[in-house]
Amino acid sequence: MGNRPDDLKALIDSVARQEGDPVEVVVVGQGVRVTGQVPAGVRTVDLPENLGIPGGRNAGIEAFGPGGRDVDVLLFLDDDGLLPRTDTAELCRQAFAEDPELGIISFRIADPDTGVTQRRHVPRLRASDPMRSSRVTTFLGGANAVRTSVFQQVGGLPDAFFYAHEETDLAWRALDAGWCIDYRADMVLYHPTTAPSRHATYHHNVARNRVWLARRNLPALLVPVYVGVWTLLTLVRRPSADALKAWFAGFREGWTADCGPRRPMKWRTVWRLTRLGRPPVI
Repeated sequence: MGNRPDDLKALIDSVARQEGDPVEVVVVGQGVRVTGQVPAGVRTVDLPENLGIPGGRNAGIEAFGPGGRDVDVLLFLDDDGLLPRTDTAELCRQAFAEDPELGIISFRIADPDTGVTQRRHVPRLRASDPMRSSRVTTFLGGANAVRTSVFQQVGGLPDAFFYAHEETDLAWRALDAGWCIDYRADMVLYHPTTAPSRHATYHHNVARNRVWLARRNLPALLVPVYVGVWTLLTLVRRPSADALKAWFAGFREGWTADCGPRRPMKWRTVWRLTRLGRPPVI
């Protein structure tokens, strides 16, 4: 967004310090011009407007050829993040080389001052121990690595989501295609502790995109179950009146607006998600 130049420089410097082969970097400007404002050797993509998180990341993917085909793996890092270790890129290379079924790696996000990993940043239901690595059913959008074969097989992130749940949409499609997703506690991105509700459209987008996620990816029998469970969870959390108003507006749009192509996952994928500890109803 062009409003964190010092953080962006620190992130790029941390990528440059990675051991092994150099990591090629592309910075995507969401409605701002970043060309000429980054270190030499860093490529840029200047988008004329803010396309949202998935739209911006898709533009970054295409900077490496259609579906990212010019490279084997892409790292996605938030611009206010920082890689504290110098071996993260090598760990990624090793992980993908050792497991041909591994499609996506979700990094552990930790606060740079306290070292604490927020529960919401552990992409599984059993999130009490963030130091435990495991197979998971989704991943963190601001700190991950994706094999580009995944994009070429199942497509990119859903542009229309703009913000919220776009990672799960891609994760479900990848799992349905046979790929695996790992959460790796030893691959760390420092990122300041934040609340997702800081985004003005948070409650609206969360509700709309939950419905879209179900409509796009779930077998018909599970769509009302998934949406119903999340509606109940939202009400139990007792959001403010303004938040609830925005949530119901998004919920309504989720049913009335075009959600994109519908490709329901196989029932064996539903069972696979269940065995991994997160059935696709919660």
